[in-house]
Amino acid sequence: MMPAHFLPRRFLLAAVVLLVFIPHLHAQTADLILHSGKIVTVDKDFSIREAIAVKDGRILAVGSSADILKLRGNTTQVIDLQGKTMLPGLMDSHTHPVGAAMHEYDHDIPDMQTIADVLAYVKARTKVLEKGEWIYISQVFITRLAERRYPTRVELDSVSPEHPVVFRTGPDASCNSLALKLSGIDKDFKDPENGEGKVERDENGEPTGILRNLGGAIKYKSPKSGKSPGEQDRYHRVLRLFRDYTSVGLTSIADRAAGKGDVELYQKMLDNGDLPLRIAASRSLGTGGNPDAIRFHIKSIAQEPHSPGQPKHSDRVKTVGVKIFLDGGMLTGSARMRQPWGRSKIYSIDDPNYKGVFRTEPEKLVPIISEAVEHKLQFTAHSVGDGAVHALIDAYEEVGKTKPVKETRPCITHSNFMSAEAIAKMKQVGIVADIQPAWLYLDAATLNKQFGDERLAYFQPLKSIFESGVVAGGGSDHMQKIGSLRSVNPYNPLLGMWITITRQPRNYEGQFHKEQSLTREQAIRFYTINNAYLLFSDDITGSMEKGKRADMIIIDRDVLTCDVDDIRDTQVLTTYLEGKVVYEKR
Repeated sequence: MMPAHFLPRRFLLAAVVLLVFIPHLHAQTADLILHSGKIVTVDKDFSIREAIAVKDGRILAVGSSADILKLRGNTTQVIDLQGKTMLPGLMDSHTHPVGAAMHEYDHDIPDMQTIADVLAYVKARTKVLEKGEWIYISQVFITRLAERRYPTRVELDSVSPEHPVVFRTGPDASCNSLALKLSGIDKDFKDPENGEGKVERDENGEPTGILRNLGGAIKYKSPKSGKSPGEQDRYHRVLRLFRDYTSVGLTSIADRAAGKGDVELYQKMLDNGDLPLRIAASRSLGTGGNPDAIRFHIKSIAQEPHSPGQPKHSDRVKTVGVKIFLDGGMLTGSARMRQPWGRSKIYSIDDPNYKGVFRTEPEKLVPIISEAVEHKLQFTAHSVGDGAVHALIDAYEEVGKTKPVKETRPCITHSNFMSAEAIAKMKQVGIVADIQPAWLYLDAATLNKQFGDERLAYFQPLKSIFESGVVAGGGSDHMQKIGSLRSVNPYNPLLGMWITITRQPRNYEGQFHKEQSLTREQAIRFYTINNAYLLFSDDITGSMEKGKRADMIIIDRDVLTCDVDDIRDTQVLTTYLEGKVVYEKR
């Protein structure tokens, strides 16, 4: 054999070319190809393609079937979509997975649609629990009960005279007489001087049982006879929920009030190879202390392993920021409004000047937002009423005068009651919104009875938000139960898309401010690329483009062209995370 240094130059050149070109050819061979379908890329131009190729968990190319099939190799898995539609993996900007998964650990809890349902459940629990043990009902919202009101103290007493009962809806509650007595809430009880809580009273000054933002005053004790979950119980129930999330096309979620232990649980699932989706966490931040203590807590969160710049911050499990509660709830009658709520039988409001409550004093906002920005943490606050929304916007605007608040994608969580001025300022400051369309579907009919049509012109004004250029993402605020439609609140994103397009609430005639309806394209962006931006993942997910992670779903109908009412019934056939199947419909 001729030594290499005696080979003609042209042979050496050819050998070099082969050595360079062969690995290049190998790099262009796909692991997975899906072709002959409708690939809704959700790129900047909302391009529609026929096929997609995946390699090493990333999108290698999208294009025509003919071009993409050229990337097929001997080991490539090739799937003929037969005309089916593909979307990027869907995202939920607001969940509470651990609490939701554990909610029915002790016993199944029935759907309650009437006061009679509530009382029947309470009565059934009195036969299971020992005398004197507490009965606790959580998040059965009065806006969704047929009577559209709280169960009264007298009604709760009638079925449970020997068990204290709490019917709790977020920060507010209705209690029976024994629960009030054990909590020391009587005629002489003093409401908080800062106006952050209120005991509703009758004409004689006696508590009616309705407590506003005073959940902490209730001396609830867990029943001794209840089951207590262990670490493995918690692990497997949360994993079961995550797998159900993937069955409705979710490949990314935000945990919007995570504890440190929750984030550690998600990391353990990832380490074990069990985690079937991506999680971005907003760490829960209490605001009851002085500003210095709150700022110290933010600093400690910033140093945790999953926070920005820390060693375990990854595209699968990460902490993106902190979340506080700024006001109460619209489902309970305590959201902070700019105008009074008005007297209401629905919410048991007698004070004509009542505007709801602030759960965090607005003057605390600027220093704690500044601290979050300093540590590159996204700040968000539960802000339902327009009074809270405006207060938060003003604080972001103030912080932005001296710090790069826009870079942290400052967020408003819920942002239900808004105004044209609020939207304009959000665009100017760079504020994003985390909105729950399920509330539009389930609660708008009751809200319309309370406030009237005119006052609700800027209730979830999605079209105005999109047209202004403000980035808003869709979430569920999933709180309880496993099951995308039986849950509180429903976490099926296809139902969410449908209501943003139709604005046809349950038990409501016609469309609810149809001028605020989204187009189908906007509704898809709402649950994909927009949420990716909210969760600091838009560089790797949210659209099907070359180089991004292959998070994607196959669905059973074309949501861009099918009858609009068929959108809500769309079934997910297959869910991929980084090109691997994490759900397949059987």
